[in-house]
Amino acid sequence: MDVSQSGIKALSQQQIVDLLAEMEQPAFRAKQLVQWIYGRGASTYDEMTNLSKALRQELSEKAPLRTAEIIDKQVSKDGTRKYVVQFYDGAAVEMVAMPYEDRMTVCFSTQVGCPMACSFCATGKEGFTRNLLPGEMLDQIIIAEKDMNRRVSNLVGMGQGEPLLNYDNVMAALRFANSKDGRGIGARHITISTCGILKGIDDFSREKEQFTLAVSLHSAIQETRDELMPKVANQPLFRLKSALQTYVKRTGRRATLEYIMINGYNDDDDHLDALVDFCDDLLCHVNLIPLNNIEGSPWQPSSKKQTQKFLNVLNASGTEATLRDSRGADIDGACGQLKNKRKQ
Repeated sequence: MDVSQSGIKALSQQQIVDLLAEMEQPAFRAKQLVQWIYGRGASTYDEMTNLSKALRQELSEKAPLRTAEIIDKQVSKDGTRKYVVQFYDGAAVEMVAMPYEDRMTVCFSTQVGCPMACSFCATGKEGFTRNLLPGEMLDQIIIAEKDMNRRVSNLVGMGQGEPLLNYDNVMAALRFANSKDGRGIGARHITISTCGILKGIDDFSREKEQFTLAVSLHSAIQETRDELMPKVANQPLFRLKSALQTYVKRTGRRATLEYIMINGYNDDDDHLDALVDFCDDLLCHVNLIPLNNIEGSPWQPSSKKQTQKFLNVLNASGTEATLRDSRGADIDGACGQLKNKRKQ
């Protein structure tokens, strides 16, 4: 693979092994390279003191090492930090770091922009630019750790982009994050969130690692979901449920269903009944999400009373349901808000 333009961060672990083999280097050099780039977060080859000067020079010519940078940041009173991160070609994405007493979670982006155009999403208004490289996803984790001086313990691919439309790069990134030579984050602490790309869910269910899956459902009534998420209107709910049942059967792990609560739109009794029916015979957890206010959006968050009703009915039906902890409410919380403000 010619990576003279895209750089070393375009490569998977196996591709790094192959690159070093082409350069007639012993296999352990690939391990050292991964340790430096993804374990220690090196920003230049010159930092890699256990590699020869000649090898560092050859690597810099054949596979440049480029590092992302923070170009904007907001800090919430609860400690949450939201970043706009820029890559070598000027493309930028958002990421969020959320510190808790017992863990630190990073919500990272997988694409620059997003092709899904969901009506409630600020990123959907931006459009799609390109897929992120594996190392560009890892850059977001490393940036958060360095900025907050704290180890990341949990990862959620729930930022900008549809992860399952950048499947190979996302899986390469997850493996670097999980590897003991990389970030060493447990597979069950790494979650990918999808709009419901059926082929991607099928492929994901066959992976050997125990990465976890979340699906943006937002309505179990087809007409409502089609309006909210028009790019998956060709993948009906009955097929989505079947794909999730297969995922559960193959992996033994439950799926998380994400459901944004929108006042007067998907939060009435008919939508609640449909959600309960969708969860029947499916090992799942429903994560109710308070809607972020987005400037110019017609949508408003559901009332606390109606949200609590959803929680109560779902739990009484035998489906575990929780309300997502709303972090960073005093900053531009929705995906795409901070980046879009910069453009304006």
